[in-house]
Amino acid sequence: MFLVMAALVGLYAAVNPPTTIYMLQESRRLGGIEHQWVSLEQVAPVMARAVVAAEDANFCNHWGFDVVAIRTAIEEGSGRGASTISQQVVKNVYLWHGRNWSRKALEAVMTPLIEAVWSKRRIIEVYLNMAEFDEGVFGVDAAARHYFGVGPDALSGVQAARLAAILPLPKERSASNPSDSVRRRAAAVLDGAATIDADGRATCFQS
Repeated sequence: MFLVMAALVGLYAAVNPPTTIYMLQESRRLGGIEHQWVSLEQVAPVMARAVVAAEDANFCNHWGFDVVAIRTAIEEGSGRGASTISQQVVKNVYLWHGRNWSRKALEAVMTPLIEAVWSKRRIIEVYLNMAEFDEGVFGVDAAARHYFGVGPDALSGVQAARLAAILPLPKERSASNPSDSVRRRAAAVLDGAATIDADGRATCFQS
């Protein structure tokens, strides 16, 4: 099983994942989904910084698990904020949604593999292309066009921050018609994106 997991991790280091289990499920349920792969070079740089600021500010400084975030979540009695982008990529691309122990065990094994084999830039690229941004809307290309009518390369800082701000609950939030809480979160994300750019925490995925 370990060899199979290692082979799958190695494959997607170079080959773009065509779909995921969850995307197939949603496609069957909805009769189709919106999804188009784009390289990271085709995405406004602020978008990558925004999702890192929103979801995993220490992305460049950990090996797949953010120990500080996990400790804080335990102290607060919540798992919120403890899942890294690397863990989310493993769940989105290779596994299924849910909180059962078998999935968590596979995630715990595959996350360090991803970090060992893929570059940080590749992890961000796959994350942005496979994340769900609305019902049936997957990836930053579909999200940019769905919410703002622009390609991912034309996203402004505010638009990128709003896309990042609706994660991880995209079906309950809107980037184009944001609630007050989404607006506040987007403002904080935009500030965070500028901060990680200035203090070097974005260097591992920026060209």
